[in-house]
Amino acid sequence: MTRQSTHAIHPQFLDRSSPRAFSGKALTPKDIETIVEGARWAPSASNKQPWHFAYSIHGDANWQAFSTIPNEFNRRWCLNAGALLVVLSNKAESAMHSFDTGCAWGYLALQAHAMGLATHAMAGIELAAAREVLQLGEQWQVECLVAIGERGDKSSLPADLAERETPSPRKALSEILSAGPLA
Repeated sequence: MTRQSTHAIHPQFLDRSSPRAFSGKALTPKDIETIVEGARWAPSASNKQPWHFAYSIHGDANWQAFSTIPNEFNRRWCLNAGALLVVLSNKAESAMHSFDTGCAWGYLALQAHAMGLATHAMAGIELAAAREVLQLGEQWQVECLVAIGERGDKSSLPADLAERETPSPRKALSEILSAGPLA
C-alpha cells in the first residue's frame, strides 16, 4: 500500500511506519544517542522537558530484563529489534508530562526514520515489570516501549502478524479537523 496525503507534506510522514519485522541486528550506543538527540529538541511546556528514555541494546547485559517488559503478544516479534527503549515522563516536573513526552517520542521516531531505522511504539507492556526493571520512583510514568532497529523480512513473523505488515492508513483530514466547535 502506498500512502497518499491530501496536501503536500514532507515525504518522511508518509514513508515512516511501525513495522513488526526487525532484522535482529543490534544497534550501537551511538545509534541510540543520535536517535534520542532528535527527541531532545522537541518542544516542551515551560521548557520542562519531562521525558527520559531507558534502553537496552539487543544482547547486552540488560536485554534479558528488558525482554520481560513487552506483553506476551508483543514479545512474539519485538525481541528481534536492535534495541528496546522505554519512554518515561516525570509527573513531578510538569502537568503536561505525557503530552510533552509524546511529542519527544514523535521526534525520536522521525530521527530514527531519517537514519534508515524503524520504530514501533507499544502500549502492550507489563507495567509492573517495567517499573521493577528500571527501579522507578513514583514520579515516573511509563508511557510506552519502543522497538527500534533495521527492518526485517515479514516472513520472519508469525503468519497472523505477517498479514498485517503494511503501513496503516489514516483517517481523512475532515475526521480530525474542524474550524470552530466540533458539533
